[in-house]
Amino acid sequence: MNMQQDGIAPNSARLLWAGFAAILAAGVGFGIRGGILAAWGSEFGFTSQVLGEISGSGLTGFCFGIILGGLVCDRIGYGKLVVAAFLLHVVSAAVTLAASPTQAPGTAHALLYWGTFIFALANGTLEAVANPLVATLFPNNRTHYLNILHASWPLGLVLGGVIGWVLGDGLEVHWKVQLALFLVPTLFYGFLFFGQHMPKSEATQQGIGLGERLRDVGIAGGLVVCALIALFFAGAMGLPTAVAWGIAGVLLLAVGWLTQFSFGAWVLFVLFVTHALVGAVELGTDGWIQNITGNILTSEQGKILFVFTSLVMFGLRFCADFIEKRLGLSPVAILLVCAVFACVGLNLVSGVTSFVGAMAALTVYAIGKTFFWPTMLAVASDRFPRTGAIAISIMGGIGMMSGGLLGAPGLGYAKDRFAGAELQAQAPAVYAANKAEDPSQFLFFEPVHGLDGKKLGAAQKAAPAERTTEQQALIAASIVGDRKTLVADSVIPAAMGVLFLVLLLHFRAGGGYRALRIDEDRG
Repeated sequence: MNMQQDGIAPNSARLLWAGFAAILAAGVGFGIRGGILAAWGSEFGFTSQVLGEISGSGLTGFCFGIILGGLVCDRIGYGKLVVAAFLLHVVSAAVTLAASPTQAPGTAHALLYWGTFIFALANGTLEAVANPLVATLFPNNRTHYLNILHASWPLGLVLGGVIGWVLGDGLEVHWKVQLALFLVPTLFYGFLFFGQHMPKSEATQQGIGLGERLRDVGIAGGLVVCALIALFFAGAMGLPTAVAWGIAGVLLLAVGWLTQFSFGAWVLFVLFVTHALVGAVELGTDGWIQNITGNILTSEQGKILFVFTSLVMFGLRFCADFIEKRLGLSPVAILLVCAVFACVGLNLVSGVTSFVGAMAALTVYAIGKTFFWPTMLAVASDRFPRTGAIAISIMGGIGMMSGGLLGAPGLGYAKDRFAGAELQAQAPAVYAANKAEDPSQFLFFEPVHGLDGKKLGAAQKAAPAERTTEQQALIAASIVGDRKTLVADSVIPAAMGVLFLVLLLHFRAGGGYRALRIDEDRG
């Protein structure tokens, strides 16, 4: 397929690859962070819950970058947003690398948390440019080209995983050196974007105002975003719950005022809710999967498996056009099939006992999660063209914030809960001596005490023949916790499958799925 002929601008191909490089930088940084979670736990003594919070901040900051960027991108220009993202990437590296075990625990935690948050803010700003830009450049084949754009994410995970595998496990290079390497693709995307003219969305070209572009989002869609923002202010910012929800309420009223209190399109509302689940299962699991499979098998095998599954995703994202055009599956049908694969895959991974078995199980899971994110964006852009960059920017923000607030910390809490309960049941005295000092808490679930990160790390580093009975019990409980966490995680794609089935039946009742023109009815 000729990108130059498909695109509406003479530099369509270069802009596509510039966006590809931008998301690649985000994937590299995310992949490296996933590989150094164990190092942070061992060096700073963090519990799985705390590590989940830090990892999650690498997603929540994204929400603010992509939503704010989506609102202003056409007004201030894509170029200025790219410059802002570049500077934020550099600042994030400086803040994160300033963390040291000699500092007070709270200081080190804050530096790692906010450094990761700023990194995510830069990533969100870049995606606020890349998603609507590619959707505008290739209006007749959005599913295909948005999947190509987002093939850079798993490629970035591959590169990040290889860095952790070779430099971390192989050469035992300090995590700070590994993390700094994400700045290399950062320089590359800056070069590709430099001096390029970028077209505006069709909605902006036709002069559709902000309020009209937000009408399809409406009160219903705004409610999804504002609920996540409330969780962010109450959790990450530490504001009182009433204040956090008060801020969210004010923002929701602002959306209502801008849209003349439009309820919004119910299909877009369902897409927003489903994309929150996508973020929780895909990004939340991506942030933990190296750690989980590395605990069940070995750390090195966990990294190899992470790289393998990311390569599967990378290759498959170039096949979306074949699946849609040759196999005759609509984008929504593709999403439904993926949900089934993801649910089955997570359950299979939970029971692996060998490297080969893990590779087969993770292949099923990788097939499932491959098309979720870009195809969801394509559906929103196809069905709601009057929203311009706004709907897909909000959707991306919802997915990332959900991954950060619900997926990553939720899986961390589940690991602490299941592992702690297992050790307490099997060896109460060992649990009493090795439980984490601070409890883990998530949303409305009861506080639990997981395993002490430093003691678990010491047990995992010890040679198998030299481990004490107590260390063996620690490791066994941790593995049981990992397996049960994956089973619990599989409930999310199961719920997604139900929602995709509802949308599929809705579109079939209306004559089938197709991209709408900007002057057609919503829904």
